[in-house]
Amino acid sequence: MALTRDLLDIRTIYHEPAVEGFPLGQEILGRFPDAERIAVPSHWNIPELHGNAGSVADWVRIKRSTLVLGVKKSLTMRPNGRSAHFIAPSTSNGCAMACAYCYVPRRKGFSNPISLFVNIDQACAAIRRHAARQGPLPEPDAIDPAAWVYDIGENGDLSVDAAVSSGVRSFVELFRTLPNAKASFATKAVNRDLLDYDPQGKTRIRFSLMPARIAKVVDVRTAPIPERIAAIDDFVAAGYEVHANFSPVILYEGWEDDWRALFAELDGTLSDAAKAQLKCEIIMLTHNADLHDVNLGWHPRAEELLWRPDIQEAKVSQGGGTNLRYRTGWKGRWLGRFKALLADTMPYCTVRYAF
Repeated sequence: MALTRDLLDIRTIYHEPAVEGFPLGQEILGRFPDAERIAVPSHWNIPELHGNAGSVADWVRIKRSTLVLGVKKSLTMRPNGRSAHFIAPSTSNGCAMACAYCYVPRRKGFSNPISLFVNIDQACAAIRRHAARQGPLPEPDAIDPAAWVYDIGENGDLSVDAAVSSGVRSFVELFRTLPNAKASFATKAVNRDLLDYDPQGKTRIRFSLMPARIAKVVDVRTAPIPERIAAIDDFVAAGYEVHANFSPVILYEGWEDDWRALFAELDGTLSDAAKAQLKCEIIMLTHNADLHDVNLGWHPRAEELLWRPDIQEAKVSQGGGTNLRYRTGWKGRWLGRFKALLADTMPYCTVRYAF
């Protein structure tokens, strides 16, 4: 992937001492020989990054110039039931991109550059054992007709991670060998290096899409929406299953017209082969008061779209946090209107789940 210096120019690497004992750790460190290396006791315990309110003003600079390397301690699978059957152990946390609505900085503090975990072989072995215990998928469901699906990119963007680490290729190669399992991850980047990974239908990429004029405000440092749409045919031809992730759906004056135009652009761009396998998920915006305060420190314009207490209400999430979502009752009506727009323009695009 041709990463510009505006997206990623690693100058500082914080790392746990054990990282150097792993082949992937050695590989990543070798890619950035001129970067300053700072040993830290834990990837979660870096005072210069986490909990440092002063870093808000340097939000983008830190994402561009800083990398964190650690060893993943927990390798358990978590049941999901929405985008996937299981959430696999995250091999990354944080991102070089800076979407204003991202939930990761809600938990990680004032800065969340890419953190990569180098014990990829252990993570792959854990997934292999878990998949073997599952046996065949008992029956088709909304997640997949034939395979157990593992989300391998819950806390980061693997398209960008793949420009820094061979770990993403290792995951794609792993799932290629598992007869009953499939990988899945969402992305807002277009990394054409992935076209050479030969997934053989065992990795599902979900390109996140929203109206382009809104993405220019809230999808900071990501691939432009037209570029993501244009890439879908190529990834299908390369052997990936490609779905659309309509997320987040943000409500504002004129949102229906913008989404109708996006659906028309998709319909007019995708090949018949891409349309035949296309499914989607729809996720209405979830926001958070703490993230709102952080965003005011670096990107207040985004909050004009995201912070709408007049139509939002507090709700406790599955993870136990208190977030803001569109008000009950009205949210269902707006979601119904969204689905009707989609069905009118792209009737072949099945909605896998929506919330």
